[in-house]
Amino acid sequence: MLGVKLRGLVFLFLLAVTLQAGGRSPDDALQTRIGSIFSPIVQPGEPGLAVLAKKDGKIIIAQGYGVRELGSPAKIDPETNFRLASFTKQFTAMAVMLLVHSGKLHYDDHLAKFFPNFPPYGTDITVGQLLNHTSGLPDYAEIMEKEEKNGGPQWSPEHQIQDDEVLALLKAQAVGKFAPGSRWEYSNSGYVVLGIIVAKASGMPYREFLHRRIFAPLKMSHTLVYQKGKNEIRDRAFGHSKEDGKLVETDQSPTSATLGDGGIYSNVMDLAKWDEGLQRHTLLSEKEMQPALTPVKLSDGSEPHWPRDPQAPNAAEPPGVMYGFGWFLNPYQGHPRYYHDGGTMGFRTTIQRFINDHVTVIVLSNRTDLNPDELSLKVADLLL
Repeated sequence: MLGVKLRGLVFLFLLAVTLQAGGRSPDDALQTRIGSIFSPIVQPGEPGLAVLAKKDGKIIIAQGYGVRELGSPAKIDPETNFRLASFTKQFTAMAVMLLVHSGKLHYDDHLAKFFPNFPPYGTDITVGQLLNHTSGLPDYAEIMEKEEKNGGPQWSPEHQIQDDEVLALLKAQAVGKFAPGSRWEYSNSGYVVLGIIVAKASGMPYREFLHRRIFAPLKMSHTLVYQKGKNEIRDRAFGHSKEDGKLVETDQSPTSATLGDGGIYSNVMDLAKWDEGLQRHTLLSEKEMQPALTPVKLSDGSEPHWPRDPQAPNAAEPPGVMYGFGWFLNPYQGHPRYYHDGGTMGFRTTIQRFINDHVTVIVLSNRTDLNPDELSLKVADLLL
């Protein structure tokens, strides 16, 4: 009887060794399945994307698809740097929170503290309202359009609007979009102003503060706030869009030089370090991070909703908004998550962090006809 059992154990051992030698690990199989999502959508010689997926702190895939620039043989890899666009906002929010931690800022500080000559419509706006998009500041891109139509300054990819010009446009307005705290509306203006506040409160340029207090401590050695003429982007991907069915380079727009709302370049490997820093609470304690991860409430205590679509005035109430400081907080199919997308001239990006499942997916694209949000959720479906 013992001999039979022993032979059985030997057989199972040999079977396990054989499977390990000739079979594939679960991670290999996952990598192949994830790759099958991306490989068909990027043709040789086309701009494309980089993807990174992590589970339980382990990188499952870090892969590039396509080229950094049309007509160039340089391929996208995990260390290719993309313009993050609004993905930047979580870093601006972290910079503000670090200044709150050091006592140089408070969430209830008003704009009047930093800009004493700001017009009355905005003096009572708080730093917290800028962070969660309830400030009511006018949209600077809309103001730019009006200025140009009225014979004012003309901006272009060669003559881009700067942060101080955005502030001047906001100061020249007589009214805001709504009373601070009474509504929610996504605001690039708010995050440009936050970038200026970070510089004022810290006593150093926004790009330098982020390098010293976020990028360097997390060893994000290839991540930077790009300012033309002041620094350079290594291993850079250039943006592209489809025009008349053909991909063309569309790397810069008149608003590509603003900082706090979208000025960072990074790559998926550096962003994996950012994710790890958030997971380990390297920069701020779990308690100090809570304001960023708490859904905003309006001044009357109610839940905010997306602005009503003017093309559908009789539509039902728009969906509710769950936004903290630089993060959307809506769950996905019952899975709690923190996420943010970015989109600008030639680039689309996303980070999806499923905190209870210890899953993170990052997709950075240098073409606007791909949808990183949709693609990242296909990856998440395999990992959750």
